[in-house]
Amino acid sequence: MRLTAPRIAPLEDAELTDDQREALKPMSADGRRPLNIFRTLARAPKALTRFNEWGSYVLSRRNSLPAREREILILRVGCLCKSGYEFTQHTRIGLNEGLSEAEIAAIKRGADAPGWSAADAALIRAADELVKDHFVSDATWAALGAHFDDKQRMDVVFTVGQYTQVSMFLNTFGVQLDPGQILDPDLRG
Repeated sequence: MRLTAPRIAPLEDAELTDDQREALKPMSADGRRPLNIFRTLARAPKALTRFNEWGSYVLSRRNSLPAREREILILRVGCLCKSGYEFTQHTRIGLNEGLSEAEIAAIKRGADAPGWSAADAALIRAADELVKDHFVSDATWAALGAHFDDKQRMDVVFTVGQYTQVSMFLNTFGVQLDPGQILDPDLRG
């Protein structure tokens, strides 16, 4: 976490306008309180609505990457961007999608950590290159192509791009962890 307090505070229920309440409706349909990320973005309700449309693609089955591989990318981006909120949220999701705690720890060490398959290492390298240089090298593109089709490689770029943006606003707005969450010590400061 880059900030210990929000720069832009998440909205409480009593503060919500009708537009903000409408934008948050999909995140509260199950009766749960919307997460801090959404309560913060609700300050710009039209942006939140559009953000959720694209984010729904990236997190859905329309994204052709298997969920486990998608989560490798998201966790690597969260680590690279030092986005404690993103890494914390997607640690839970990653575990639910088949990643082990050891794999999540290895994501922080990168593609050269022991135990990665060639496909997983290619995903991590692609995330590294996209975050650092906004481009996937020919070698990494070819390595991805040995395991993923063109649509899946496109979804690698879409996923990394989405979560780089998410990390930018989480970090800059100072979105804090939701109640009951614990920050990974490697993502402090």
